Amino acid sequence: MPGGRLTQQERQQIALGVADGLAYAEIARRLDRPTSTVTREVMRNGGPAGYRSDLAHRATEHRAHRRRQAAPRDPKAPAQTHGRDAEAVREYEETFTTVLMQAGTPKMMARVLACLYITDAGSLTASELVERLQVSPASISKAIAFLEGQGLVRRERDERRRERYVVDNDVWYQSMMASARGTAQLAETARQGVGILGPGTLAATRLENIARFVDFVSESIARAAEQARDVLYTKPETPSETTT
Repeated sequence: MPGGRLTQQERQQIALGVADGLAYAEIARRLDRPTSTVTREVMRNGGPAGYRSDLAHRATEHRAHRRRQAAPRDPKAPAQTHGRDAEAVREYEETFTTVLMQAGTPKMMARVLACLYITDAGSLTASELVERLQVSPASISKAIAFLEGQGLVRRERDERRRERYVVDNDVWYQSMMASARGTAQLAETARQGVGILGPGTLAATRLENIARFVDFVSESIARAAEQARDVLYTKPETPSETTT
């Protein structure tokens, strides 16, 4: 195997660690690998419940073989700008996708979101997404509908009247505020149970404690999001012009 890729023995150790219920970080520490490498390996090969080292190894070899065959005859592959390493970009996109999946985003939706975020423009058309991800237009349409419903993507028309799907700076702020509202609703529902189950009972006390905890977390999220909102609009630093 090329340097940097997981060996079959490492995959066997990952399978044993997953079977023993070890955290990905602990498995990675034992292998002297980044946690993201182990996380991506498990998530793309069946997840914690379905990971098998032999199948994962064969699948990885198959993907590598397929990429080697496709690379010379893929003129439509997006050109890499700014001197970026195409393989490094691809690996990073997979890592970003895996992290989004761990956070609860369905796989196709995570792929679309990661693809949008790593483009400099922060926007792509449906046909561009289909080409980059090699999936059907229906898959893109379904993913966009989901992401739009979550407030993670918005639509706009470009100068050619094409519909583009956009991730912009304010999306994460709005998403965090929506999360805070949802958490506040959970607290309110928990507190309703206190009256129904009877104040002072064990169940009611449990629900009251949950409500107090969730209230605090919800308020903290909203306050932190408001305070940090300007961070989303920080522009990249440019080298100072010097004169001699």
